[in-house]
Amino acid sequence: MASSRSSSPATELEVGPYAVRISNPDRVYFPARGETKLDLANYYLSVADGIVNALRERPCMLHRFPTGVSGEKVHQKRIPHGAPPWVETVRVEFPRYNRHAYELCVTDPAQVIWAVQMSTVEFHPWNSRRADTEQPDEWRIDLDPMPDCDFDTVRAVAHVAHEVLDELGATGWPKTSGGSGMHIYVRIPPDHGFSEVRRAALAFAREVERRTPERATTTWWRKDRDPAKLFIDYNQNARDHTIAAAYSVRGNPEGTVSAPLRWDEIDDALPADFTIATMPSRFAELGDLHDGIDDAVFAIDELLDWADRDERDGAETPPEPES
Repeated sequence: MASSRSSSPATELEVGPYAVRISNPDRVYFPARGETKLDLANYYLSVADGIVNALRERPCMLHRFPTGVSGEKVHQKRIPHGAPPWVETVRVEFPRYNRHAYELCVTDPAQVIWAVQMSTVEFHPWNSRRADTEQPDEWRIDLDPMPDCDFDTVRAVAHVAHEVLDELGATGWPKTSGGSGMHIYVRIPPDHGFSEVRRAALAFAREVERRTPERATTTWWRKDRDPAKLFIDYNQNARDHTIAAAYSVRGNPEGTVSAPLRWDEIDDALPADFTIATMPSRFAELGDLHDGIDDAVFAIDELLDWADRDERDGAETPPEPES
């Protein structure tokens, strides 16, 4: 798909019809094994179909590391002036601040590699798309372990979440977070706003908590959570809250990846298994394990009924998180 030729000190990658210049290609980004900026670009080329599927037509915040992951981290929403004309964007509004931004809107692998040239390591897309950025089409179940929560607990809660999804008739698409947790994505019709999707996500989280109260919590305030439990973070469905995409590299020395999994892999998988060194061969063998997610759409009406029931029964409504 891509070829490179040196024009010292930069390298040019041919990605489809586009030529993408990579400056400082030998700069070490991941010190654990010594992978460079060019290695990062080649990693994203190796999983191109998967990362584009994860980002397609979504506003995307970029986590940039201009000197590698040991240096400063920059959260960038706005595409800088001077981007090539083939780099697509989408306008998103920030009503709290009466501002807007034109964020990256990936439709092609070359746009991912251009972002790498801009020192992007992590891609954090919205759960809505360009057609209507205010109507999410992705429900995100974020299994976020507290400091004393081990990965066996993450696995156990993931299985309970899978059980509840099956009972609902919903298809969940799991992945590692690239850190210590897991994510499960569910495709939904873009029929509701962020607040309603978050209400549905909270109702689901409460049901999982009821089934495994010794392991999971939905407690709003971090200071009030048991440090040995897993927080089911429904807030990742709030407006302008993002988490790392499937196939996104994470900004740590090992270059771990948020890796799609099969459900039958969860009991053996460890977050450290999936890195920019191991994922290319895995992707070549298995392809995109989230391929097909767009065809498995689940309406959240029943979850909204659960939310209504919980509120009637006296469940507190947590405040909206700040965006």
